[in-house]
Amino acid sequence: MSATAAISIAGLSHRYGSLTALDGISFDVAAGAIFGLLGPNGGGKTTLFRILATLLPVQEGHVRLLDRDVAREPAQVRRFIGVTFQSPSLDRKLTVRENLVTQGRLYGIARRPLRNRIDELLSRLGLAERSRDRVESLSGGLARRVEIAKGLLHEPRVLLLDEPSTGLDPGARLDLWLYLRTLQRDAGVTVLVTTHLMEEAERCDTLAILDSGRIVALGSPVELRDSIGGDCLTIDSPSPAELAGRIAEKFHVTPRVIGPQLRIETASGHELLREVVEAFGPEISSVSLAKPTLEDVFVQRTGHKFWDESSSQEK
Repeated sequence: MSATAAISIAGLSHRYGSLTALDGISFDVAAGAIFGLLGPNGGGKTTLFRILATLLPVQEGHVRLLDRDVAREPAQVRRFIGVTFQSPSLDRKLTVRENLVTQGRLYGIARRPLRNRIDELLSRLGLAERSRDRVESLSGGLARRVEIAKGLLHEPRVLLLDEPSTGLDPGARLDLWLYLRTLQRDAGVTVLVTTHLMEEAERCDTLAILDSGRIVALGSPVELRDSIGGDCLTIDSPSPAELAGRIAEKFHVTPRVIGPQLRIETASGHELLREVVEAFGPEISSVSLAKPTLEDVFVQRTGHKFWDESSSQEK
């Protein structure tokens, strides 16, 4: 485990019967970083999250969190992690404060320190004026903040967030990420986020892109986009495979056929776009040119779209 790593994973595999959910993945999460696990349904994000949260056993490989073995020392690991799940975990009939008091007592926090800690979190998360409101009266964004507060009550050194923006409007999503940055900067908390949202992934310091249980790309969002380079030319055609062959022969490029589309990565996108349209205009339904995105990275590394019919039940 690297001296600067908060989480270290080596050769981790997990299976559900004959289904392989994780297939020998390895990576480190630097201490104090915001690390994202980006992938479609079925990519392996949820399985990995549950293993880190000590909810699933380590079947094969090694997982260390703050230099503690997750398989051998799960009780020790739980002392240092805060967990916010995608599914709501609040009692909707209790007030915001009552939910937090209940959580704090489960951790054995004494009454006065717990009251002070709750007051601090309510203030930092903009919930002080809603502390006496029942959770059922809160918007999705406010309820999500209460979920985060629950995970932070015992002052964890690592915060695990499963799809934290689920159900949030854009404004609430922005507020959440501003707070995560504050938490990272002021408290040095390491944050690991699972997400299927490209916009959310762009906010992470480092990303691991998962597909079918494997890591297909690892690096900062900028590094991953720069790994493609140039431009991405996307062409819709009634006969994509046939057109791909003709474009490859004429322009010496390698189009990638993805459903009804062709994708071409090129350093001179504007020139190629003009030449392709001039040569094969009648065979083209539409064409677009853009700088590489994280979705383009996913397509390049996997050969299929981020949202694919094969992406069914999340594992």
